[in-house]
Amino acid sequence: MRILVTGGAGFIGSHLCERLLADGHEIAILDDLNDFYDARLKTENLTAIRRLGPVEFYGGDICDENLVGTVFSTLQQEAVIHLAARAGVRPSVEQPVLYERVNVGGTVVLLEAARQHKVRKFVFASSSSVYGATNQVPFREDDLELQPISPYAATKIAGEKLAFTYAHLFGLDVTCLRFFTVYGPRQRPDLAIRKFITLIDAGQPIPFFGDGTTGRDYTFVSDTVQGIVAALHGRGSYEVFNLGNSAPVSLTTMVQTIAQALGQRAVLNRLPIPPGDVLLTFADIQKAGAQLNYHPQVSFEDGIRRMVAWYRAAKHS
Repeated sequence: MRILVTGGAGFIGSHLCERLLADGHEIAILDDLNDFYDARLKTENLTAIRRLGPVEFYGGDICDENLVGTVFSTLQQEAVIHLAARAGVRPSVEQPVLYERVNVGGTVVLLEAARQHKVRKFVFASSSSVYGATNQVPFREDDLELQPISPYAATKIAGEKLAFTYAHLFGLDVTCLRFFTVYGPRQRPDLAIRKFITLIDAGQPIPFFGDGTTGRDYTFVSDTVQGIVAALHGRGSYEVFNLGNSAPVSLTTMVQTIAQALGQRAVLNRLPIPPGDVLLTFADIQKAGAQLNYHPQVSFEDGIRRMVAWYRAAKHS
């Protein structure tokens, strides 16, 4: 299958592209390599992907209609996996206009190009943040009382609704995947687990928000990739799936697990919970299990051990 992956040079995208190449697909990547974090890390990801096979790379903004049109016309791809986005809850509070432009406007540009070029499948990367301040635990896809508490979350809901509109009006086959705190090798340096590993290893204090009882449904990247691949091959009109681990881990436990894997002690810099942060994420994955055969394989403890091993290898390479 010919597949376009937006954001393919990023953390999740690079792992996904490696898997798609290993499965025998032809892939192209559209990524602007922006400076949200060190662009050299994305270049390294591209190098790793290319070791597994040929990749067409297009550098540019998903909001650029002319560029996107040219890419679609050139590739004639059968599927789009749309991972590209301005990421992060906290930065979105500071730059809501930018997040709306990229995450909403860019998604419309891609959906419209997919419609015009009769793309068979469109997979949209959404987020567990769409649930926001919901009182229903675990989070279920059929919860209609979504209460986003950050601009980032609101843009992801908008993306889902736009995707539904294109499925309804034009028959585009769309699957939306709500990712739950993905971690693993190559994780962005601004995200908690990667940041904490680096700081604890260096003996520096880590930012510790609240009393340690906040929880996240951490999901190892290989499990997330497995869910994306399953969604790619599914057929339908419009579906939404949670891709989580269905086993929330408290902040306190997360820090203790990382410190134990490193063999070091964590020094805490206690801070208030920032605006936009939710207290808990917890995925109900029954629907994904039933329809995508999605069954996470990597426990949190094993995932942290794997990530620490990768971190140490990368540090000394």
